[in-house]
Amino acid sequence: MKKKLKIKDMKDKDKKKAKKANAKEKAKQKAKAKAKKAKKAKKDKAKKAKVKVKIKAKKAKAKSKKAKKAKKNKK
Repeated sequence: MKKKLKIKDMKDKDKKKAKKANAKEKAKQKAKAKAKKAKKAKKDKAKKAKVKVKIKAKKAKAKSKKAKKAKKNKK
């Protein structure tokens, strides 16, 4: 983060400008942090979804194996 402008050492007109600049900088940082968080959350969600799909696929495979075995046993 850039150094905050020292507000005490300025005239009133400059004080207002500095306050605005500082607020803008803060808002920028906040937006960046939010975007980063959102990106990470998206990644984590995608990972979780992948894992879920894998687990489902494994279960489905196991089921089909069982079904095949059951058919064999019936004959």
